[in-house]
This record gives sequence, structure tokens and C-alpha cells, in this order.
Amino acid sequence: WHTSISGRTFPTLNPATGDTICEVQEADKEDVDKAVAAAKVAMQLGSTWRKMEPSRRGRLLHRLADLVERDRLLIATLESLDTGKPFLQAFFVDLEGSIRTLRYYAGWADKIHGKSVPVDETFMCITKHEPIGICGAIIPWNFPLLMLMWKIAPALCCGNTVVIKPAEQTPLTALHIGSLIKEAEFPPGVVNILPGFGPTAGAAFASHCGIDKVAFTGSTEVGQLIKESAAKSNLKRVTLELGGKNPCIVFADCDLQLAVEEIQKGAFYNQGQCCTAASRVFVQEKIYEEFVRRSIESAKKIVIGDPLDPQTTHGPQIDQKHFDKIMDLIESGKKEGAKLEYGGGYLGEKSLFIQPTIFSEVKDSMRIAVEEIFGPVLCIFRFKSQQEVIERANNSRYGLVSAVFTTSMDRALSVSGAMETGTVWINCYNALHVQTPFGGYKMSGNGRELGEYALAEYSEVKTVTFKMSETM
Repeated sequence: WHTSISGRTFPTLNPATGDTICEVQEADKEDVDKAVAAAKVAMQLGSTWRKMEPSRRGRLLHRLADLVERDRLLIATLESLDTGKPFLQAFFVDLEGSIRTLRYYAGWADKIHGKSVPVDETFMCITKHEPIGICGAIIPWNFPLLMLMWKIAPALCCGNTVVIKPAEQTPLTALHIGSLIKEAEFPPGVVNILPGFGPTAGAAFASHCGIDKVAFTGSTEVGQLIKESAAKSNLKRVTLELGGKNPCIVFADCDLQLAVEEIQKGAFYNQGQCCTAASRVFVQEKIYEEFVRRSIESAKKIVIGDPLDPQTTHGPQIDQKHFDKIMDLIESGKKEGAKLEYGGGYLGEKSLFIQPTIFSEVKDSMRIAVEEIFGPVLCIFRFKSQQEVIERANNSRYGLVSAVFTTSMDRALSVSGAMETGTVWINCYNALHVQTPFGGYKMSGNGRELGEYALAEYSEVKTVTFKMSETM
């Protein structure tokens, strides 16, 4: 543990109350340099980490998973306090997903290998998969613990060292994980955690010539800046998981109640602060009115309140700036002619709690139909034909996820094949699994997280060719 070189600290706040939880050391460029130097020493040839058997790396990840399980109650409480998400969601979703991610990649550690490649008879050729080196990870505030694990688990599994910048709004669980990494006895310098701000510490990650790869989850606009900075510095590898304006298509032959329940989960989970949020819902005309009616009835059952109360299912937005952005977009929906069916307001004068909000009769050109809201706003559109809705659903700069609700397998297959998104859910929503790759098309990002596919994002392939002195 270190104090920041500048001596500066910054407060982390409880979004539900506005109270300061604690002060956190503020990392700046000089602190990033110091962390990268430590990661470089840990990564050099002959180091304990570099010589470690892959199976032992796996055991370290399993040990870390054991410690996370031991401290599950504490970590879920920290996550709820720091993000405002309901405690039970943090305990059963974020913590469970984090533990599963660690154990999944622990199992991969000694199963990453190259190939023997047949070439001309006078040569023998093999490939090896080697760590990239020092990997930077810039973590978002909406799922700070889970996104941390999505990045460090495959990176460490492949033998890299990491430097991590948690979001300035939500640094606490990352810092606790740092203490568990030390307790698990990872070698010094393998994992380095630097709380700080995007324009300073985050920018230093992207431009640092000692960092070999950066993984970022966040907005498309910041992702573009990171990719530009990475190109201008040392052409470091970049994986980006960015924004979404995710279409859900509800056909008249679907199980209507299932569609309503799954889409509500997609629209309002984590107060709508999800890159996967179900923000554009296209409903076939025949069932449109009934879908809207059932959606309103379902939204009325959502319980807004103290995130630590087990009854609460809907907490506050992360901070005032984000609250204001969401309310501005809600007002634009009203002004542009969408029909406000439910919600649209907030609780209290100085509160960050926004009601779950439903708009019907939304048109494709409205701001709420085009911009990523990242808040609890469900926009419902009408459509007539399958061809029409596919064209409209794909008419977005984003391509992260989509969903199709239908009882026809033929339709599900044809529509999923036509969607320009990295993930398509059929009759479900937010069905994420550590074994399956996740990432976007278009301006929703580059590369894939999770599953076997993520290993390629954290390793280099080396070709080794031998000249044979004799032939049979």
C-alpha cells in the first residue's frame, strides 16, 4: 500500500445519501509510472511470476476466489454502498459472477498451448502462446467488481501483470480485492491498483509506452480517445466494451408475459445503468397496446428505496451529473412527442432516485431513441413486418446486444442472423455466462471478453521454426 505521490485524496460518496464514505488516495501520472515499473519488474525474465508453473497460477486464482467467497458479505455491502445498487443484486449477481469468473479462468491456466504446424519436410514449426506483458484495465462505475474480474482473471491466467484504474466514483471493492490478492500471495508487482480520475490516471494508461495492452469498459466517446492515444503512443493493443442502444423485437406470436418480464429486467436492472440495457423495444402492432399495459403494471411493482433494504429493487443513479443527463433526456422525450406512460420523475429535492420511466409511441428520430440514456427509461416502438423491424433495429451506430421474442424457431434463427450485434438473446435477456464471449459490433467496441475467446485478447502467438538437418 502506498500514499499518492502528490499527497492528494478524493472522497467516494454513497449515492443513496450523498454522504462521504471515506477519502481515497488519488493516483496521477507519476503514480502510474511507479506502478508500471513494479509490473515490469514482476514481468521480467527470471522473475517469480514469469517462472511460475501455469497450474500454480491457476491455484492462485482459485485461492483468490476462495477469499472473495469468504468476504462475500463485506464486499457486497461495499459494492452497494459505493454504487447505490440494491444489496441483494450485488450479493447474488455481482459477487456470484466474480467468483465464477475467477474459477473459470483458474481452470484455463494450464490449458493454453500452441500447435505443431505441418510445413515443408526440411522444417518443423510450432506455435507458442505467450503473455502480452503489462496490461492496463480501466474499470467502469456500474459494475466495478464484476468488470474488474472480467479483465484481471484472463490477464493473470495468461501470465500477464496488470495495472488497474477503478472508476473514481466506485474504487472501494477494487481496493479490497487488492488486499485479498496480497493475502493470496500473488508475487509483488503482479497486480497494481490505482484509484484516480480519467483525464489524469486514465489518460496516462492509454498513452503510457510501458503498458502493452489496455482493456476499457465505458462510453464510446472515451473509448475513441483511448484508442487514439494508444495508437499515438506505442500502438498498444486495445479491447473496448462500449455503449449500446439495444433493440428488443417482440413478435405477436411470443409468450407476452415472458417478454414483458424479461424486457423490464433488461430496461430497469441496476437503475438502467447497463451497457446492455433494453432501451429500444419494438412491439408488433397486434399486441402493442397490451404490451404497454402489462409493462406499466409490472413497473408499478418495482420497489424504490434504501439499497441495503432487502425489499429494495431500485436504487439511485450514480451521481448528480449522470442524474441530470437522464432527466434531460426524459424531458426531451416529452417535448418531442413520445407518450409518457409511467414515471418520468424523481423522489425528493436532493435525491438521485429516478422513477422507472416508460414511453410509448416513440419515433426513431427522437433523442431517447438514438442516444444511450444509461438510466431507467423504457422506449416502446410499433412495427408491422419482420423486414421493416430488422432494418430499424440495425439503424444505430451501436451493436452490442439484441433480443428476439417469438415462439417460432425459424423466425428466431433468421432474425438473430440478421441482427448486427455481438450477442442475440432469444426469449430471454441479460443471460450472460462466463463461458460465452461478450462484445460488440460497430461503435460498441472491439474484441471479446469472457469465454475461451478472451484468452486471445491477453496473449501473443509466437511462431518457432526449426531447420531439420536430416530427412527420413
